[in-house]
Amino acid sequence: MTLLVITGTGTEVGKTVATAAVASLALAAGKRVAVVKPAQTGVRPGEPGDVDEVVRLAGELTAVELSRYTDALSPEAAARRSGLSPIRPAKAADAAAELEGSHDVVLVEGAGGLLVRFDHTGGTLADLAWALGAPVLLVAAAGLGTLNTTALTSEALRHRGIECLGVVVGSWPEQPDLATRSNLLDLPVAARAPLLGVLPSGLGKYEREDFVRTARARLAPQLGGEFDPVAFAERNAP
Repeated sequence: MTLLVITGTGTEVGKTVATAAVASLALAAGKRVAVVKPAQTGVRPGEPGDVDEVVRLAGELTAVELSRYTDALSPEAAARRSGLSPIRPAKAADAAAELEGSHDVVLVEGAGGLLVRFDHTGGTLADLAWALGAPVLLVAAAGLGTLNTTALTSEALRHRGIECLGVVVGSWPEQPDLATRSNLLDLPVAARAPLLGVLPSGLGKYEREDFVRTARARLAPQLGGEFDPVAFAERNAP
């Protein structure tokens, strides 16, 4: 895994924490890591953004934010409202590809979901992933409704010829309900890709040592961890 694009089934599903978790394990393995955020929205100039949160949680790495817009909107809408130039998928892909030459792992974190618009021509994170020829890691919600959004995102990836590396649950509750526990078995079917992790709720508040330890325990070997999705699903089966 050199280039990996990380997207979610929607907003607030845990993309940044998942990105930090993957980055932390790569750093722990002695790899040179870069994280690229093509479009940061909803953050004012001078305030810490998602790449800063990744550094805080994972450790020292190359953090690149290509564009920033104050309004908490889609990148295209936020750029239009602010009067700033939008980020183009091709430009973001070029930046990520350039970092690949000097890093072992380059992670590209999207904004919102896979098909959120970057620019007025309809460019999306899917276009960026296709341009890079990179697989996509899909971060999904845990509870009721996640199967539909996961399946739709997976379908969009397949339609564009983009590999879905796997699905990670971004925030697993301390007391999962029936639907949440049942979804563990159904999420890989919806994604047509393996379950590669289940990250606990509140992981973003952990201190770095505990964060890395938990990331290792809750991410699968494909992402540098030790997580066994079959055993976890069996323990939590309804």
